[in-house]
Amino acid sequence: MHDLNFFRNHLDSIRERLATRGYTLDVEAFQELDRQRRQCVTESEQLKAERNQASGEIAKLRKSGADTAQQQQHVRSMGERIGALDEQAGKLDSEFRDFLSRVPNLPQESVPIGKDEHDNVEVRRWGTPRDFGFQPKAHWDLGPELGILDLERAAKVAGARFAVYWGLGARLERALANFMLDLHTREHGYREVLPPFLINSASLYGTGQLPKFSEDLFKCENHDLWLAPTAEVPVTNLFRNETLSAETLPISLCAYTSCFRSEAGSYGRDVRGIIRQHQFQKVELVKFAQPDQSNEQHEKLTYDAENVLQRLGLPYRTVVLCTGDTSFSSAKTYDIEVWLPGLNAYKEISSCSNFEAFQARRAQIRLKTGKGKAEFIHTLNGSGLAVGRTWVAVLENYQQADGSVLIPAALQPYLNAERIDGSSGRVS
Repeated sequence: MHDLNFFRNHLDSIRERLATRGYTLDVEAFQELDRQRRQCVTESEQLKAERNQASGEIAKLRKSGADTAQQQQHVRSMGERIGALDEQAGKLDSEFRDFLSRVPNLPQESVPIGKDEHDNVEVRRWGTPRDFGFQPKAHWDLGPELGILDLERAAKVAGARFAVYWGLGARLERALANFMLDLHTREHGYREVLPPFLINSASLYGTGQLPKFSEDLFKCENHDLWLAPTAEVPVTNLFRNETLSAETLPISLCAYTSCFRSEAGSYGRDVRGIIRQHQFQKVELVKFAQPDQSNEQHEKLTYDAENVLQRLGLPYRTVVLCTGDTSFSSAKTYDIEVWLPGLNAYKEISSCSNFEAFQARRAQIRLKTGKGKAEFIHTLNGSGLAVGRTWVAVLENYQQADGSVLIPAALQPYLNAERIDGSSGRVS
């Protein structure tokens, strides 16, 4: 959500900046809605002042024994008009909030201008894709051959875009999550939290998923509860309607949850394997920072996510998203893309975003500095990492010519194993 006064006073520059991300701001609609709303409020306030004055005069007339019936009728008519104006102002307020809630965040000036993912800018690479000496397989072949990934039985149980893991496949998923949580809490300074997986509409509004992206979510029938699309939502909303002290910042939290997405509009994309699922697990990193420190914290959060891949020895690259590819709520986003030999391409495994005050204004998360009026805090988050896609990256990058998969050294203590072979989890 945008600051109303800033928005009202900088409409032209805001329209131009939003146009770089492909959004057309209807300035005339905004101005007309704003005019009607202010007109109702102004007239109501004027009438209330007149009514107060008239009520005072009626009191004086009564003391003198004068007949005040006509004046009282006039006050009653003013009250009816005030009631109608206040009701109309309330409706216009609702329309106004709905209008503003659908306007995306402004990209930072450092964000490159572009139309889509093809205009994203690479900022760094780490590691070199391996020369296998044989044709590497994709995980949708490797997993079933090793008996650790079962998409057919998952489809029988739940439908398309779900997965069942067997044996060391299931243990590898669990090991990756534990490794990520241990790294972030023991070395990167995050505090672990386990939030609810079911969330209410207010929480989704606070982080920007509602009202615009309801079709991407799963809703529980007859309840104001939704399946969380990412731990970003419940963790950010832990502080909804609260004022935090500057001395407590930055607050760095990490959470491991299942995530649920309908993937509306993604038909035909990543249909093979487990790259794009309705249910997947993720370790999320969330930060609350002072406004003048959020860019620094954004860089740190991105490094913390990258460090997971470095510890696992997985090649990756980091790109800054252009204006047209930046998400609705974000002011600036880095995507971390891991190398997947089976696809012969880099694939996004984490998006690390600085939302500035956009989410905090929607969720009413304020910062008390002791220097006057409280201001809105800055929120940040990123995957640290998506566990399923990391599972894919390990499988594909560490595969061997005999069809087995070596386990990265960092994960061996969690699995008490060094290799995944055909005996790891096969079910007849």
